[in-house]
Amino acid sequence: MKLPNFFKPLFSGIMVLGIALSMSSCGYNEIVTKQEAVAGAWSQVQNVYQRRSDLIPNLVATVKGAANFEQKTLTDVIEARANATKVTIKADDLTPEKVAQYQQAQQGLSSALARLMVVSESYPTLKANQNFLDLQSQIEGTENRITVERMKFNDSVKDYNTYIQKFPTNMTAKWFDFTKKGYFEADPAAQKAPAVQF
Repeated sequence: MKLPNFFKPLFSGIMVLGIALSMSSCGYNEIVTKQEAVAGAWSQVQNVYQRRSDLIPNLVATVKGAANFEQKTLTDVIEARANATKVTIKADDLTPEKVAQYQQAQQGLSSALARLMVVSESYPTLKANQNFLDLQSQIEGTENRITVERMKFNDSVKDYNTYIQKFPTNMTAKWFDFTKKGYFEADPAAQKAPAVQF
């Protein structure tokens, strides 16, 4: 039986509505919401890493003013910052491998900054410099923010990854090619207990 012409737009509208309702009931909209939550959390992670990166030139300039400060330590920080800023990931490409690559670049900068802070203890004039103390405090605060934002990001990733693996949303995720996102993981060196000697 052929439909009269005036029924065709109505029939098309009903079909579109039916498809939209079936997609919302199969979890598509919720997957998109959770994916955007991951993207937002990733943006915050990048934001705090950028804040740390922005503080480093001021810190290096302040430290350079200290007499006979170890040039290699400063060079290591500058190079680590350059390497860390080279690695970028877009929120729609948060594969486990790319997140690990980003994390490794940021860990290199964290290590260089930690060495800088340890070496600075040997310079009394630097330890008394108010600019240095302020920058050191800001970097420590930023490191705490990084920890918090990475935790929030991992929570968002866990929520998203769990959701796309549950039935029946796993079928929707597969159909629309929603894939698992990568977590920030602990630095492998952090897994070893430090040796304590008395």
